[in-house]
Amino acid sequence: MELTNKQVLVLGLARSGAAVARLLHRLGAQVVVNDQKPLSEQGELPQQLEALGIQVIGGGHPEGIVHPGLDFVVKNPGIPYTAPPVRQALELGIPVLTEVEIAYLRSRAPIIGITGSNGKTTTTTLVGEMLEAAELRPVVAGNIGRALTDVVEEVDADRWLVAELSSFQLMGTQAFRPKIAALLNVYPAHLDYHGTIEEYRDAKYRLFANQGEGDIAVLNWDQPVVRDVAEFAKGQIVPFSTKQVLEQGVFVKDGTIHARMHGQELTLLPVEEVALKGEHNLENVLAAIAIALSAGAQPEPLAQVAKTFCGVEHRTEFVKAVNGVRYINDSKATNSEAATRAISSFEEPIVLIAGGLDRGVLFEELVPLFAKKVKHLVAIGQAADKLLDVANQAGVTAEKADTLEAAVVAASQQALPGEIVMLSPACASWDMFASFEERGSMFKQAVHTL
Repeated sequence: MELTNKQVLVLGLARSGAAVARLLHRLGAQVVVNDQKPLSEQGELPQQLEALGIQVIGGGHPEGIVHPGLDFVVKNPGIPYTAPPVRQALELGIPVLTEVEIAYLRSRAPIIGITGSNGKTTTTTLVGEMLEAAELRPVVAGNIGRALTDVVEEVDADRWLVAELSSFQLMGTQAFRPKIAALLNVYPAHLDYHGTIEEYRDAKYRLFANQGEGDIAVLNWDQPVVRDVAEFAKGQIVPFSTKQVLEQGVFVKDGTIHARMHGQELTLLPVEEVALKGEHNLENVLAAIAIALSAGAQPEPLAQVAKTFCGVEHRTEFVKAVNGVRYINDSKATNSEAATRAISSFEEPIVLIAGGLDRGVLFEELVPLFAKKVKHLVAIGQAADKLLDVANQAGVTAEKADTLEAAVVAASQQALPGEIVMLSPACASWDMFASFEERGSMFKQAVHTL
């Protein structure tokens, strides 16, 4: 990819935008970065980029920012294709690429791409831990940790680049071809961005679009919408299942995790020895094992990691016990399915804090779960009234709180010793917070100040 003197517009100054701007500038491109927010709200990033000689324009999209002289545009994943500068670029026939695409075109290392509605971060982190334990020296990046373009030139051809990828990141890919691609699950999410579940599903399917016979597709065989990938994927199919004994792949049989791959059957470890609890986490572990074995890891270190890995921050994370009540941070549950999985993995009565950005999703599917598992609801954010209605249908007492701190106090007043207060919002965070990480951190801070 020859970039010397190429004219490039980077839309969006977030972590990935800054990373791709630095990389393109380093490779000789003439880069302009443009962001809707004023530069005064962007911290030190504008000054850092300008010090390198990169022009940064904030506070909106001025007239002429998109022009026929551009060689291509790199779009922040969260910017919709309906945004005026993106639409204008497409109308002018200017290629609109993603940061993921740029990273792929520059990568010497084989890439493991992991996507799904739920479990991406846990599985990606697990794969990184397993490959590290197997002495395969992975680098983990993407939607987790550092941007791909921030690390891509550090990773040699004999290492693995392990990438967590969202539907936003995948939607605009054109040539992107991971050596190993994994789809964990597909549930309704981000419909405000994608419009329909079909468009969201197809964005996930982009992960497999360019794979060939020498590549590997790791698929959740228990979900038909994921299994359908096998009908068009050109790579070798490696399925995983918690419910079926498979002729090939990774599965559970008689309470033990097995793998049938490369003409042999491996017995890895009993399910009861897996540190992460819950059916959803068992799926994540099976997926990670399938990926790691496909990458050439030996089974013994994988089993050891599965026995000791206790999870990632903001995903059913134990915060503290106060007066006999356990506080659990599950801020990463940004949709109903993720919240359902987390809540269902606990036996104790739960005082639930839920709510956030209302993205047009209905929450009726939560009524049976609330009736069975939730003792009391404290609703927050834009979706609060919808969730209060769910609680009412389920016969669960409920109240609304204006802030997360107030919600924690209210929940603490409802919980008895032996019970759980859980933040599992079932919603995105952007109505009240910059990210689910900020939301989870504020929850933990509020718990520690009780």
